[in-house]
Amino acid sequence: MKTSARRLAKIAAMTLAVSYLGVIGVLSYLENQFVYHPRPATIGWKQPPADDIQEVELTSADGNRLGAWWLPCSGSERSLLYLHGNAGNLSDRGDSIVKIRKQLDTSVLIVDYPGYGKSTGVPSESGCYHAADAGYEFLVDQQHCDPKQLLLFGGSLGGSVAIDLAIRKPQRALIVVKSFTSAPDLGSRWFPWVPVRWLMRNQFRSIDKIKKVHTPIFIAHGDKDQVVPFEHGEELFEAANEPKAFLRLVDQDHNHSLPIEFFSELQKFLKEHPVP
Repeated sequence: MKTSARRLAKIAAMTLAVSYLGVIGVLSYLENQFVYHPRPATIGWKQPPADDIQEVELTSADGNRLGAWWLPCSGSERSLLYLHGNAGNLSDRGDSIVKIRKQLDTSVLIVDYPGYGKSTGVPSESGCYHAADAGYEFLVDQQHCDPKQLLLFGGSLGGSVAIDLAIRKPQRALIVVKSFTSAPDLGSRWFPWVPVRWLMRNQFRSIDKIKKVHTPIFIAHGDKDQVVPFEHGEELFEAANEPKAFLRLVDQDHNHSLPIEFFSELQKFLKEHPVP
């Protein structure tokens, strides 16, 4: 009887181990489906909310054609590159870029990553970085924007993309909203029973990269964020160099629209740290 019990226990342990490894294998295979939630234009596309939004097509270094919206601001020397989060497409942010233009008196460019909206290709970490580069080059090379007047704005996943761009290209300031320290850090929160840090291919290691940014940094995070914990914003702020500012978005969840306070505090921060 004892031998039979030990044998059953061994079989049960082996079954659990194989099942666990199988689940991990499936999750690893489906990683990109957890990280990226693109919506092609054929499935969902909203019309521009302002008549002067110009639809443009960019080409990234990896050969993808990228959809983008350009919203100029007459009389303003300032420009902003908007790098959005991991879901939907740029047309979902139409109202946001109109609001940003009004509140910050700036021209705005928003670009879709590969596989999003009207962009070709499939989503990837390198593809996101290439899209940011293409947007930056459009502003500097085609619109002749002065990098000293160029704001990099990244929300959620876009925060990591903006941070990566900020360590490679000159800019006026970096703005990071509701973003995370790294993809494995966030993944381990959602799947604590999986060795995410060993297995995850997408890294987006903002916590390491932000230490290399030496322009003004403005970070904002909602204290009720159910997707990216508030602590991620605090940790990014602690790792960042001066000059920097942190805004606690009171009672804000991840997908809440930015309050007017955000823009007033950002404007104040930029005035306190003018272009050198």
